[in-house]
Amino acid sequence: MKRNKLTYILVSLALLTSCKKEYLESDQYFKDRLTIEKVFKSKEYSEQWLAHIFEEFKGENADVASKGYTPHCFADDMFYGDRDKDYDPSKNELSYNMFKMGLYTENDKQGTWVQCYRGIRNASTFIHNIHLNTEMSEREINDYRGQARFARAYLYWLLLRKYGPIPILPDTEVDYTQSYDDLAIPRNTYDECVDFIANEMLLAAQEMQELGMQRGQDGSARPTVGAALSVRAKALLYGASPLANGNNAGFAALLTDKQGNRLLSSQYNEEKWARAAAAARDVIELGIYRLYTVAFQATGEDATVVPPYDPNFSDKNWPEGWANIDPEKSYARVFDGTLPASGNPELIFTRGNNQLSEGVNAMVIHQLPRSATGWNTHGLTQKLVDAYYMNDGTDVPGKDKEIGRGNGSERVKGYVTQEDYEAGRYRPLLPGVSLQYANREPRFYASVAFNGSMWKLLNESQERNRNQQVFYYRDNDKGNGFNSSNAYWLRTGIGMKKFVHPNDTYEGGNNAKVVPKAEPAIRYADILLMYAEALNELNGSYTIPSWRGTNYTISRDIAEMQRGIRPVRIRAGLPDYSASAYSNKDELRKLIKRERFIELMGEGQRYYDLRRWMDAPEEESLPIYGCNVLMNESQRDLFHQPVAVWALKTTFSDKMWFWPIKHSELKRNKNLTQNPGWTYND
Repeated sequence: MKRNKLTYILVSLALLTSCKKEYLESDQYFKDRLTIEKVFKSKEYSEQWLAHIFEEFKGENADVASKGYTPHCFADDMFYGDRDKDYDPSKNELSYNMFKMGLYTENDKQGTWVQCYRGIRNASTFIHNIHLNTEMSEREINDYRGQARFARAYLYWLLLRKYGPIPILPDTEVDYTQSYDDLAIPRNTYDECVDFIANEMLLAAQEMQELGMQRGQDGSARPTVGAALSVRAKALLYGASPLANGNNAGFAALLTDKQGNRLLSSQYNEEKWARAAAAARDVIELGIYRLYTVAFQATGEDATVVPPYDPNFSDKNWPEGWANIDPEKSYARVFDGTLPASGNPELIFTRGNNQLSEGVNAMVIHQLPRSATGWNTHGLTQKLVDAYYMNDGTDVPGKDKEIGRGNGSERVKGYVTQEDYEAGRYRPLLPGVSLQYANREPRFYASVAFNGSMWKLLNESQERNRNQQVFYYRDNDKGNGFNSSNAYWLRTGIGMKKFVHPNDTYEGGNNAKVVPKAEPAIRYADILLMYAEALNELNGSYTIPSWRGTNYTISRDIAEMQRGIRPVRIRAGLPDYSASAYSNKDELRKLIKRERFIELMGEGQRYYDLRRWMDAPEEESLPIYGCNVLMNESQRDLFHQPVAVWALKTTFSDKMWFWPIKHSELKRNKNLTQNPGWTYND
């Protein structure tokens, strides 16, 4: 049997979900059934079947990708500026403005639904037939079944996150001789979806326990125990969050099944937070993952920029302090391709770098300046820039002043002089850079391409094109600033460095000059912050079983919350929060949200975080601010005075809580209901 024969069988199987009675009574059906049984007796063809399931994780199902696959990596932190017909008449695709204004339709970005349910069907077939294999040991069969179970539950997770409550297909043989109306499956409640995903991921972890634990972190591109437990924790955290836990908003009352039953719980249940915390702790207790760090470098051009002295952390080595690490490089190299997926100790799950055209590499190409032949269109908002701390953990002067959240302080004036630079002041800033960007935390310098920052571009063939200081003033000689003759300029005058390796360039349109990147679909820092967030919401104490069957006592324990927060802060070269912050649930909630905003920027988290917290109506309706890109270098004070960006629009309406379901699916399934705000006429 050749691979194309296997593909034929998969197509035939897909037909079973929508076939007519004649097919079920035909000889072909029994031949296909017999062939499927033969497939699962073979290890080689079973592996091909499993690989086929994981093909559904690509494309629009990527967690982290450029806008051609998913706009959901872009929210109020990071924007994309191309594909906008207002500035480039040749484009007629989903622009950032259309996305942010809710102007997408039921036909936009709908590959998720088709791919997920196709993968779910094929995974179910694998789960129910892999026991037939005669060439694998019982341990291997259990492990492969666990991997398929992970895949099926993960595909459900992607559907839930994007569309809200979705139909859970029966895990038994379906009588396909029924009519279409009889087969139609209604949407499950959000809680039912969460419980199904969590239970399936727990079972997957148990099935993979023997061989999956041996894969450990080295198996980050394949399902592992850690990956299954992590998705379980994420699903439970979403189920505990305000969107699905005590939601009495108007749109929630409208989200119902055909019988009028609510799909989002109106009753608050604090124990959901305890279950989420316990699930995150399961991942921590594995002892497999850790935050990546780079050793301190005392001298040289890339010498470590030492954070201001802090008596609690400056004199201690990692993980108790930052004395022996380089915080900026420690963060930057998690993402830039320096590490292969198998060598990244905090990468829990990834699709690797095998996305075809719109993966992380493509995102980098859109971040690179025009002077490196990049598209110069993916950038950052002033709100995100203001969220980054100063290097001593305080707020930047003038933070959020323009959006009405300031504390009365003013933004810093002035620029780095040549004398400052030669004296080593304000490292790593170069001459001519605004002092608004001075003395910021290390993650800022690893992530933000502020006006006048250095792009190394070491893969440029000509030495003169390497180590470029890039400015975004209007009509500058490098072509990186606003230019009315083309669409390739940063709408906010603030670029993005995260994911960019020092070698990266796009010279000659050559993809090979961009270092391959592993997609950070699930990362340990996320799990740590999830743990702290869930604990912070508790008032009572709960006994919750671990995945191994022992019990945790879960409560709002400050030492346990610090267990989640401190490593992230210390790795970033920042002191921990104050004791008063930890003692105040509301204050700590704000700080954790801000930490996720910074730490997980560009990783596909913010869009969904804003929705599960129910913060989207406020945060996504605020005007987007940035530099005044119409100013040239002679007007640099005006350039650095934040203004509302006319080229970036944003709003929020109730229909934007969840993505619309495509009309063809609503027609196919008469028991399927549309998300509120999206009209459908039969």
